[in-house]
Amino acid sequence: MERRVPTKDEVLAYLKEDRNWGRWGDDDQLGAVNMITQEKRVEAAGMVKTGRAISLSREFPSIPAPNNPTPAIHYMKKVYRSPTSGFSADYYGISYHGTATTHLDALCHVWDENGMWNGRNPDEQITMDGAQWGAVHHWKEGLITRGVLLDVPKHRGGAYVTMDTPIHGWELEDIVKEQGVEMRPGDALLVYGGREIWNADGNPIWGSDPLARPGLHMSCLRFIRESDICLLGWDMMDHTPNGYDLSWAVHGSIFAYGIGLLDNALLQPLAEACAEEGRSEFMITINPLRVVGGTGSPVNPVAIL
Repeated sequence: MERRVPTKDEVLAYLKEDRNWGRWGDDDQLGAVNMITQEKRVEAAGMVKTGRAISLSREFPSIPAPNNPTPAIHYMKKVYRSPTSGFSADYYGISYHGTATTHLDALCHVWDENGMWNGRNPDEQITMDGAQWGAVHHWKEGLITRGVLLDVPKHRGGAYVTMDTPIHGWELEDIVKEQGVEMRPGDALLVYGGREIWNADGNPIWGSDPLARPGLHMSCLRFIRESDICLLGWDMMDHTPNGYDLSWAVHGSIFAYGIGLLDNALLQPLAEACAEEGRSEFMITINPLRVVGGTGSPVNPVAIL
């Protein structure tokens, strides 16, 4: 891959000429998750060496914050059946898309002027009764596959990615070689940018300015497509502003390539564990709620080393 920032025409070609539309049939609603076959799950199970399990989810975001303008709701109830017995119950409510909740984006979540995944028209498919195309319930068996973590701060010798130093596609190629791994069809790619340390170091709370955040540059689109992954998980998400005056940056891989996005993943514990064990591949399981017509789901992904 050339070590230069692509032009706008090249970026548009990544999203149109390189797309996966029709690859698994014109009526396909699974997208790249088609590559998670029984054999792929067996391969993923073979990644387990120590049995160490690590949650990649942030806590349920019920506390208001600049990056959490619509905090999740958690109501409690305690009911007594007798003076000495009873039960507790609670209610959850959440608007999970955004920068606070760890969640999975389904194929219906975003689109551009060319349409949704596989060319469907959002005006016809997105209704008040739910998404009629590419909804999250099509992934009800879960995304259980081989995961690969690319540790960008470790590669750079720093603590985190900054606004002035977005993650580029050629850099991801370098990290793959440096870590001695290979990307395989149907893998889950996790890109660690150092979000927790960035926040702890006095930088603005993540998401406080939606027009400015570090993350993956659109040059990563080619690497994502050529790696033939089924899922991209990240802590810092798209570098914004993207510099191309496009509505969607790397999020465009949803409608172009048919991959799921694991937004706001908590990757620092995994990066630390991988460093301790001297490895960067593992089994990952992501199990969305079975919401018919849902545009995604809050999730608690688990990596097993």
